[in-house]
Amino acid sequence: MHFTSEQRLDDGVLEREFTLGEIPGILWTSGSAPAPLILSGHNGGLHKREPRLVARARHAAAQYGYAVAAIDHPGHGDRPRSAVDERARADLRRAMAAGEPVDEIFESFVVPLVEKAAPEWRATLDALLTLPEIGGPVGYAGMTAVGIRLAVLEPRIAAAGFFAGGYVPRAQREEARQVTVPLLFLLQWDDAGNPRQRALDLFDAFGSKEKTLHANLGGHAGTPWFEADDGNRFFARHLK
Repeated sequence: MHFTSEQRLDDGVLEREFTLGEIPGILWTSGSAPAPLILSGHNGGLHKREPRLVARARHAAAQYGYAVAAIDHPGHGDRPRSAVDERARADLRRAMAAGEPVDEIFESFVVPLVEKAAPEWRATLDALLTLPEIGGPVGYAGMTAVGIRLAVLEPRIAAAGFFAGGYVPRAQREEARQVTVPLLFLLQWDDAGNPRQRALDLFDAFGSKEKTLHANLGGHAGTPWFEADDGNRFFARHLK
């Protein structure tokens, strides 16, 4: 892991960009060491510097003392997109504009994304846990499809917060039964791109003995800010 930039922000948070092989990422810390770590996984199409992700990360570091890390998934953010990626996105835009079914298109690029992103997150976790300012335990917050795979494969993840707004492939819906860590699941009740019943069925499938569903009125990007505090308190119960 190589740190490529460093700046102290006005809220006292230290923000450092890093690379790990081909993986670009950002680490936010507040100076309280060794700190529990939250892996912040963005949904499809977004960037590690997406404003809502950055705001949540800085808030978690400044107000709660967590270390928070985000990386760009393959084909996202600063990473190049393949011709296959571009074609799938074009097909998705066309199908959505025409009101056609999109599940098979999502399957065609979310399934490979999960297969690539989960090992990259595990390699990033290996590197982050060697830093003296990070002591664990570890939580994951973000994209549900990748988070399910990580929660199943990675024993160092002690708790997870999933956002129900992203497409979850059929394989991960089956894997959900193997997720046993404490879980917080956020659902936007009026998310036109995420069938409500599918999200509720997924919540029911999770194997966790402790799982909580927070449902709020509003569309895909309308998650209330207070959910950031609720999420941080959820992690405090399991990471501190």
